[in-house]
Amino acid sequence: MSSTPIILWFRRDFRLSDHPALSAASATGRPVIPVVIRDKSVDDLGAAPKWRWGLGAAHLDGSLRDKGSRLICRSGDALAVLQALIKETGAGAVYWTRQYDPFAISRDTDVKSTLKDQDIDARSFGGHLMFEPWTTETKTGGFYKVYTPFWNAVKGRDVDAPLSTPGSIPAPDTWPDSEAIDDWALGTAMNRGANVVRPFVQLGEQAAQSRLGVFIASKVAGYVEGRDIPGQDRTSNLSENLALGEISPHQCWHAGMRAREEGKDGAETFLKELVWREFAYHLMHHTPLILDQNWKEDWDAFPWNNDACTAEVWAWKKGRTGIRFVDAAMREMYVTGRMHNRGRMIVASYLTKHLMTHWRIGQAWFDDCLIDWDPASNAMGWQWSAGSGPDATPYFRVFNPVTQLDKFDKNRDYVSRWIAEGRSNKHDDALKFFDAIPRRWAMTPDDAYPDPIVPADQGRKRALSAYENRKF
Repeated sequence: MSSTPIILWFRRDFRLSDHPALSAASATGRPVIPVVIRDKSVDDLGAAPKWRWGLGAAHLDGSLRDKGSRLICRSGDALAVLQALIKETGAGAVYWTRQYDPFAISRDTDVKSTLKDQDIDARSFGGHLMFEPWTTETKTGGFYKVYTPFWNAVKGRDVDAPLSTPGSIPAPDTWPDSEAIDDWALGTAMNRGANVVRPFVQLGEQAAQSRLGVFIASKVAGYVEGRDIPGQDRTSNLSENLALGEISPHQCWHAGMRAREEGKDGAETFLKELVWREFAYHLMHHTPLILDQNWKEDWDAFPWNNDACTAEVWAWKKGRTGIRFVDAAMREMYVTGRMHNRGRMIVASYLTKHLMTHWRIGQAWFDDCLIDWDPASNAMGWQWSAGSGPDATPYFRVFNPVTQLDKFDKNRDYVSRWIAEGRSNKHDDALKFFDAIPRRWAMTPDDAYPDPIVPADQGRKRALSAYENRKF
């Protein structure tokens, strides 16, 4: 066993630095065989996250080759693939970074149990979160259901210092066969949208570290106010890279802590956003129903529209609601694969409250369209906006997307960048939207901009009326 290879199973941890499983495997001196597996967890991804996962895996292969290693790509049931690789390579161990969604927990539990029964050293490591969900409890022994007490409980805890990239990754004498990522055609469902979104992708570990460095050096000091201004680049933009583990939360946390020690005003707010991500995983672990059911059961009887194909819902999907903040945010997503957080709150509020449509419809659409898709954060964000989730915005708080635009996009920088109709000088990014969307939508930049399908005041009154007629 002391000289047999270790299979290192990469999933959503596409980096070499601060990678506990990789560091542990490399430190043994035994040959390390890095592997990705296209199993159900990959095949079930929506169009944009599946495409982005493929890009990330291919980039990881390049990083490994720079270290004299490589990425072995296999498809199929994860346990069957790992058992086949063990037989082919004589591997005596399999290491991986933990994931926390219900499918991954079930799969990994089965893999670990089966391999151990076969005398294979199967180990899972942390790295995707700073605080394992089972390590944080209230004083009465339960899990946290409200963010602020959760923040207070973890803000003073030690966060492991980031690990360095291994100096070398021992290679086996003979590499097993590998499938080609390109042959998996993971971007098929993106269609022509892939060419539009690709220039906005910041791919891989080096790009992620650069993003973090720029944010800490020039943005974090003004983050408290800047994070709400969608027309300006004043956020970290790290969600894309955190989603696939191209940077670790530990690396972000320690950079934020150094900034706070240096007196940069927005550093603590940035740290709180990192912990908000942890809170989402904490809740997904303890109450996995948050992914597909109302977290607050009393919302089950709420009369939401459950038809994803109504005219109103399609107008929302197409960025043609006639509400400029909503439409600009939706178009940003189709062109860049991401959406400013203020925009996410506005489009989610408009769908669930002004259009009285179930949050699961919006969640599913984001599942398909976001390159920074994250199961816990997406579900929690939608339930927070709808009012059905933990620590959610009060049901009676209905964002007015018109006054929100006046407050956060006073000069209309955001709207003019993403909406072409009715403008003589159309922004290049606004025009890219028409290259990204399906041709069957039959939209052109010369179309007239629509009147609101549901005006802000009318939608608010309709939502409040529905809320008042039931008990919470």
